[in-house]
Amino acid sequence: MAEYSLLEAVNLALHFEMEKDPDVLLLGEDVGINGGVFRASSGLIEAFGAERVVDTPLAESVIVGMAIGIAAQRLRPIAELQFMGFIYPAVDQIINHAARLRNRTRGRITCPMVIRAPYGGGIHAPEHHSESTEALFAHMPGIRVVIPSSPARAYGLLLAAIRDPDPVVFLEPKRVYRLGKQEIENSGEALPLDTCFVLRDGIDITLVSWGAMIKETLESAALLAQQGIDAEVIDVATISPLDMQTILDSVARTGRCVIVHEAARSFGVGAEIAAQLADKGITSLLAPVKRVTGFDTVMPLYRSEDQYMPGTNRIIDAVLASMEYR
Repeated sequence: MAEYSLLEAVNLALHFEMEKDPDVLLLGEDVGINGGVFRASSGLIEAFGAERVVDTPLAESVIVGMAIGIAAQRLRPIAELQFMGFIYPAVDQIINHAARLRNRTRGRITCPMVIRAPYGGGIHAPEHHSESTEALFAHMPGIRVVIPSSPARAYGLLLAAIRDPDPVVFLEPKRVYRLGKQEIENSGEALPLDTCFVLRDGIDITLVSWGAMIKETLESAALLAQQGIDAEVIDVATISPLDMQTILDSVARTGRCVIVHEAARSFGVGAEIAAQLADKGITSLLAPVKRVTGFDTVMPLYRSEDQYMPGTNRIIDAVLASMEYR
């Protein structure tokens, strides 16, 4: 099997599904001739033509609004927004229309569309290019929020998102776009949505994360193993709807949990996981749930970016603090 980076896996999934299903089309700023700002759609306009790979004006509300209209006509649009920080002009369209179309029409019309956006920090980008505001969309009923953390999961989850009958916000962690490669069979096999993936089995503590922070979480688990601490690592993957049962089952075995995300600490997805653990898993917990997160500030510019992003030292410190409880 060939090896692909996460960025190449996204391109592979787009190409596969557009070739398989003529109802799938891609629209966004520079997705055609330039192949996207990160080249995720490179080669698609040559393969499928300008009617299915559409370069749009720099108007995010228009891009998403067009996609909603197209989806309402039973096609399957994929709207690319260049960065998550540019998504806010389209929030009205996403929340008031895409998320509500099934409910508004009593199921007569669905909205099978995907909104793709590179997201997260760690690449020394300017302002508005490093947002991690997934909780904003996870809070809204009617929208799936999916965040892959590896090439294979990007491929399988994007296929599933395109095939889903409801709108999916698909956030691609750009810090790991080209970080490494993974073998992928281009078979068109989708991965399940709404499911956590257990990446590493362990008995002492559960580490929960998603997106680019899976890298530091797995590195921390390997370092902890050298200290005799066996950490289980869970990749949430679908932020909403949340597969809480997998996390609860893990904590029932380990008794401890540390949640890792780069988004701001307050009112985030990590807080929701912690709240559900307190509500449904309190009898399993041997220690308070810990969170290792970004700070309640705007993502700083690159000179201070490393101080904002959670690293292995902070994760390991949280684990050691949790292990002190007996």
